[in-house]
Amino acid sequence: MRRERIVTAKPNFGWGHLLLKESLLTSVQNMLVYVDGVFCSNSDAKISVFDHGLLYGDGIFEGICVYEGRIFRLEEHLKRLYESARTIGLRIPLTPAQFETAIVETVKRNKLKDGYIRPVVTRGVGKLGLDPKNCQKPSVIIIPQNAESYPLLTAGRKPARAIVSSIRRTPSYSLPASAKTLNYLNNILAKQQATYAGVDEAIMLDWMGFVSEGTGDNLFIVRRGVLSTPPLHSSVLGGITRQVVLEVAQALGISSEERELTIHDLYNADEAFFASTSLEIQPVIEIDGRIVGDGTEGQFTTRIRERFNQTKRTEGTQAL
Repeated sequence: MRRERIVTAKPNFGWGHLLLKESLLTSVQNMLVYVDGVFCSNSDAKISVFDHGLLYGDGIFEGICVYEGRIFRLEEHLKRLYESARTIGLRIPLTPAQFETAIVETVKRNKLKDGYIRPVVTRGVGKLGLDPKNCQKPSVIIIPQNAESYPLLTAGRKPARAIVSSIRRTPSYSLPASAKTLNYLNNILAKQQATYAGVDEAIMLDWMGFVSEGTGDNLFIVRRGVLSTPPLHSSVLGGITRQVVLEVAQALGISSEERELTIHDLYNADEAFFASTSLEIQPVIEIDGRIVGDGTEGQFTTRIRERFNQTKRTEGTQAL
């Protein structure tokens, strides 16, 4: 693909910058990225500096896993993507069927047997200023990653230690949590707290002080034999994996509920785990220095994880 560019100067960032850049490019080498109907090499996959997705976080995205050439829960992910677009008043320039075709083609061209797909829709190029009417046309991007190039896909293999963050989830009356937008600074600030504390993840509370979710994952606890997760009105994203966990629990005969959870519930949980597309099922063994259960993955978590692993290998849109 030919791209013309004007180069006036090349800033010198030193060898460290060059080595980091080379490392990042190597991790995604030979991947073809979909950008507005064109498949580009990773080095040519670019958007304008005037894109409102970059300038203001004005856009939406999804994260989808591919297992053995099958795209897991693609229909559900696309449904949420289009709901997010409607919520923020963004018109996606593809029909759902066209978007599905583009994702399947991305998997095929990259021979992506096991990996991750990141569809992104930005508001598009526009004048400086918040008004979306100044944007010409939304941009559609589909980024593929091999499993080994996306660290979160392997992070779920080890138990997590967590803290309760002082950063509250953005209230749904300000920005609906069900819309998966490019605005993740709220979550990033909480993630920084976890990093500074030397733990793996932060648990965020909603504006009323009830448990909401992790920085990029839904939270489940088991107490007295009942699986519980916060309801959507606690500023919770309606996670696709969250729904799969509830379905799996029902199939296994595990009693489950969606209810408001308190910090007291967290501290007294027999088991806990995070659930997301990238993490899948990640046991939580410590919260704010308090050991969860006996400090190992609990039996309910194990049963759910094993059934989830069976489900992910047998369901999905066949691409390879």
